Amino acid sequence: MRHTKRYPEDRPEDTMNGANIDKIPVSQLPDRYRLARSAVYTRMDALGIKPQKVGNRAFINSDQLRLMDELHQFLQREGASTAEFLEMRGLSAGNGMTAPSSSGMSSGLSRVTPELVSLVSMVVSELLDRMQLTPSPPERLRNYRELEDAARHGWLLRTSDVAYLLEIPEAEVQRQGDRFKEAGFVFTRMGYRVDGALAWRVTKA
Repeated sequence: MRHTKRYPEDRPEDTMNGANIDKIPVSQLPDRYRLARSAVYTRMDALGIKPQKVGNRAFINSDQLRLMDELHQFLQREGASTAEFLEMRGLSAGNGMTAPSSSGMSSGLSRVTPELVSLVSMVVSELLDRMQLTPSPPERLRNYRELEDAARHGWLLRTSDVAYLLEIPEAEVQRQGDRFKEAGFVFTRMGYRVDGALAWRVTKA
């Protein structure tokens, strides 16, 4: 008997009459790859992956997830880039999982091909992603100042806010339990915000 893996965001009606589930919530990908949400969407754009919208949620299928996993594994190599992965797989930037556009480019610059434009765009996006994942010292100091403000004013931060300011994945924040210390601050769970997100109070250690 074939068992189908279910995901937290799948609704009970999705499995009625034995329907095969072949969708993975995009919201799970930042934790899966330990990336910022914007970096995940940059990679999907590069691979030509267009998420399927179901209500307010976005999903990709198992084939698209497999391609994302392969790209992530490839990028773990020193000096590897998304452009190299696309070339290795024989894919055009932005057209990995979609049919080529029939519109073409009508620009008078005939020497500038769509592939060249996409490649340059991909290299720039890759550089921006790496800069985002490794903030410069002034940016880190800005994060600490924001934590100081949150502690001083008693603001309740979301898990995503804490993860961003500490430069760690949201899943790592959630694994810390109800209270943890980091970077000279104490983070304590204080229930939930109105939007359902976990609320964290920040105090000085």
